[in-house]
Amino acid sequence: MSKKVAILGSTGSIGRRALEVIEDLGESFEVVGLTAHRNVDRLVEQCKTFRPRALAIGEEKEYPALKKELGTADCEIYAGLEGIVRIATLPEVDIVLNALVGSVGLLPTLEALRCGKRVALANKEALVMGGGLVMDAAREHNGEIIPVDSEHSAIFQVLDGRGREAIDSIVLTASGGPFRGFTPDRLESITKADALNHPVWDMGEKITIDSASLANKGLEVIEAHYLFGIEYERIKVLIHPQSVVHSMVEFIDGSVIAQLGVPDMRLPIQYALTYPDRAPRKEGSCHFASMSPLTFEEVREDLFPVLSIAYRAGMRGGTAPAVFNAANEEAARGFLEERLPFHHIPKIIERVVEDHPFTGQPGWDALLEVDRWARRRTEELIC
Repeated sequence: MSKKVAILGSTGSIGRRALEVIEDLGESFEVVGLTAHRNVDRLVEQCKTFRPRALAIGEEKEYPALKKELGTADCEIYAGLEGIVRIATLPEVDIVLNALVGSVGLLPTLEALRCGKRVALANKEALVMGGGLVMDAAREHNGEIIPVDSEHSAIFQVLDGRGREAIDSIVLTASGGPFRGFTPDRLESITKADALNHPVWDMGEKITIDSASLANKGLEVIEAHYLFGIEYERIKVLIHPQSVVHSMVEFIDGSVIAQLGVPDMRLPIQYALTYPDRAPRKEGSCHFASMSPLTFEEVREDLFPVLSIAYRAGMRGGTAPAVFNAANEEAARGFLEERLPFHHIPKIIERVVEDHPFTGQPGWDALLEVDRWARRRTEELIC
């Protein structure tokens, strides 16, 4: 019997690769729901190929165009965040692959977990913004979170059910993005094209900017804290330009176990879908001689100050991680729209995190309010 999958954010880079993986896996998986933010043409194309039972378009103004394109197709069509949640909670869905970008991914994650579903989570912002709420929902409703980020998938695979009492530290690896060898003064003249020219990964624009600033690694540190229950002091980051070692765990006896693989997001996507089983890939295995040498470097705080801001926000807890996430999203958008210089991104984020109205144990309403506040404040600072 096939497992039924809903993909949130199916038109983005992770969503497209997930559909490729499902095609490769054959009849053991069936796509029953898809969502997109506003890419109607690609969503229609995917609908014609995979014939899901339901679709949702996040941008409500695109709903008429989607409805018109699909005509009398035998497919339910929803719109807005409410529509995305409808797809995530379809009764027949076994696995929700959340590939949404940004804080919009939090509510669908919560609702899928509350329905007891497996969430293959590529939306790191859901845990950064509401990690306590997400983990509580999984525990209380027998939901399951399998990480899709290559770093967290690596740690998940290395731990393989081991308790955290055996862990000394977790090491997240980072490619270093396009500016790894720069000096801080060179960042003052960075263009949008420079920042989008990632040397290893093919990703969406916002994620690529996060990789260039190392904000993505800051988000992943906070995500790892919640996923694995590890204190921030025991979560380390190393620059690994080859992106072959996806992350490592150092155990209390001094052993270090790493997960390695070619830099291809289809591997962690497939693992999240098939877990606890493994399925063969069409592509060949790693050829380590051609990949060598594998090198590691300490993170330079003067070049990547956003990472330190993320650590401080995570350690403070409460609403601070949600504010970090919102400020980073708006600052990245400001840079992509060429309204904010690249080297001002960390300055904006730090100011917003420091100045926000802090709450120690926020509920859903408090998270929404502080998220809105942080976005307004970031926009004010950009202007």
